[in-house]
Amino acid sequence: MRFIALLFLLFFAMPCSLLAQKINVDYRLHIHKASSPILIDGVMDEKAWEEAEVATDFFMITPMDTSFAKVKTDVRMSYDEENLYLIVINHHAVEGPYMVESLRRDFSFGKNDNFLLFMDPFDDQTNGFSFGANAAGAQWDGIMSNGNQMDLSWDNKWTSKVTNYEDKWIFEAAIPFKSIRYKKGITEWGINFSRLDLKTTEKSGWAPVPRQFPSSTLAYTGTLVWDNPPPQIGPNVSIIPYVLGGSSKNFETGEDANYRREIGMDAKIGLTSSLNLDLTVNPDFSQVEVDRQVTNLDRFELFFPERRQFFLENGDLFANFGYSSIRPFFSRRIGLNAPIHFGARVSGKINKDWRIGAMTMQTGEVEESALPGQNFSVVSVQRQVGARSNISGIFVNKQSLRYNPEDTPSGRPVYSQFNRNAGLEYNLLSRNNQWTGKAMILQSFGPDQTNNGFVHAANLRYASGNLIWNWQHEYVSDSYTAEVGFVPRKGYYKISPNAGYMFFPKSNKILNHGPDIGSTFFWNKNGEKTDQSTYAAYSVRWRSQSRFMLWAGYDFVKLQRPFDPTNLGGDKLAPGSEHEWLAWGTEYTSKPQSIFTYAFSTRMGGYYEDGKRFNVTADLGYRFQPYVSVAMAANYNQIELRNPWGTTTFWLVGPRIDVTLTNTVFLTTFIQYNEQIKNINLNTRFQWRFAPASDLFLVYTDNYLPEPFNVKDRSLVLKFTYWWNL
Repeated sequence: MRFIALLFLLFFAMPCSLLAQKINVDYRLHIHKASSPILIDGVMDEKAWEEAEVATDFFMITPMDTSFAKVKTDVRMSYDEENLYLIVINHHAVEGPYMVESLRRDFSFGKNDNFLLFMDPFDDQTNGFSFGANAAGAQWDGIMSNGNQMDLSWDNKWTSKVTNYEDKWIFEAAIPFKSIRYKKGITEWGINFSRLDLKTTEKSGWAPVPRQFPSSTLAYTGTLVWDNPPPQIGPNVSIIPYVLGGSSKNFETGEDANYRREIGMDAKIGLTSSLNLDLTVNPDFSQVEVDRQVTNLDRFELFFPERRQFFLENGDLFANFGYSSIRPFFSRRIGLNAPIHFGARVSGKINKDWRIGAMTMQTGEVEESALPGQNFSVVSVQRQVGARSNISGIFVNKQSLRYNPEDTPSGRPVYSQFNRNAGLEYNLLSRNNQWTGKAMILQSFGPDQTNNGFVHAANLRYASGNLIWNWQHEYVSDSYTAEVGFVPRKGYYKISPNAGYMFFPKSNKILNHGPDIGSTFFWNKNGEKTDQSTYAAYSVRWRSQSRFMLWAGYDFVKLQRPFDPTNLGGDKLAPGSEHEWLAWGTEYTSKPQSIFTYAFSTRMGGYYEDGKRFNVTADLGYRFQPYVSVAMAANYNQIELRNPWGTTTFWLVGPRIDVTLTNTVFLTTFIQYNEQIKNINLNTRFQWRFAPASDLFLVYTDNYLPEPFNVKDRSLVLKFTYWWNL
């Protein structure tokens, strides 16, 4: 506990210079109310645009961050009572066509000529929104948290248009004030603009950002200065109903087809301009894109991110508490094995310093598994301290309703009556973003003392222009339980230091290069070392944006429980057995400007039980821009062990085709062949966005046995959603 206290003291005792005023305070863009109506057509012919102030003379971020950009970009902004308007003239610096993957929404940033707006409506340099487009008109929108993190699964109502000319492309957009959150009466917002031009491989920003940070880093925003406070939009109520029809059939069990006829609704109610109430009744997420499968050779549960819209806005209040492997709340636990009947969530800003989030979800009973109805509730409070740091508290409760485990009949599954978690966390974000980190404590509570457990973890990261280092340590007790969280491993102590250094040579071909080293150590509750993973790597990044890395590593494992090294459910290695090996590998990513792109990685070396493992992955992509993008992901593993395992091979292959007829009509087909679980998955999704944030989906899913290619299950769903602003 003394160490925890010292760590908190270290965080709070950062030099006062790190808490000074905003870095790019001198970069100011004045916005005035539009003097004429603005039509979103990608043409700058309105009087309002002639009168608007221009943000120009962007600064280069990469390949260098010490000069003005060579590619010229001009930005103008305006507003009326309903919308915030933006028009951008993206001039060409080099002749030739633009470069894009397709018209797919929320495109890959590094593979498209694009322009992005980063908006911080509270000017707290921590939370915000992003809107943008690529040169073909595909939209990008995301919600921002923790200074620069972006969640592109967030989707909201706005309109845009891109028009192409020989010497430029123009992006024009209207963002309804109802689609974003901002403080009443505030007249200065954080703002920055980012431009990526692949022909010159130049990334630039209006307010300068050091090259070691993403252009989305809110610590480096300039200021959008309003002539008057943004308009109060009155009642902000959106109703989003859906109707759904479909059928599914399980061919393995021989059951009759199951037909679905469902209706449901989401609602968004603006309690204030910065605080929102979300409601959902009988939600359905059948249109959510399938997870990308992986070959699982790990001893612990794998993590897959949340994609369901209801859980995303202000989701960082709940989901960002903790670390990637210590999450007291993980929304994908809700509705995993039971239908969600209804839910409600209040989230957002109370004022500049305080954010709150409260959510409750109710699931129904499942007769087949005797699972009772359950309530999932979580409350989070966040207080900003200093320039950008904050302190958060969280409470998570999972409660089985009308259920007593002692009354469970013999032979039926037994479920917990409740599980609760409470925690505190301090997040460090320095003014210039060079110092970041967090320190946290968690306590779990159950019906008896066996489910009461404690967690502490902390890290501190420093990133300058050349040097990056990070220290992280964790402790998770044996009895810690987070039934609504993601904590795949318990009963350990862990430390994980790493460091890297980057050289920036004066070269026409190489952008940077440098080494990276790190180690991760685990000990069990008796102080015995159970795991060690140590690596050293050297990477090179060319000005064309292609990258190469060579690495070597050492691994040690002392098993704490039986483990099948092939994860096929066969023979297992004994607890207490020790295993160590050396390995090396490479990674390469080609330049994104090419019509044909590729990436690969290799791994060669030892494995458990003095065995050997060879792995190669490849990602291939070809674009018929802007309408078709074809991709292929492949992963091959060969494991050589003594008997009874012998030689085992796994293929994981995933071709994907995106057909984007316009930026409102999308057809995606994704096939995954997973040899490890003996399954072929086919998912085809047609989406027609007939109005902003309103869609018609047709989703077809098949699962097959690879041999003899028999159908396991099949489903077809037609879903209609409409976003209706009252």
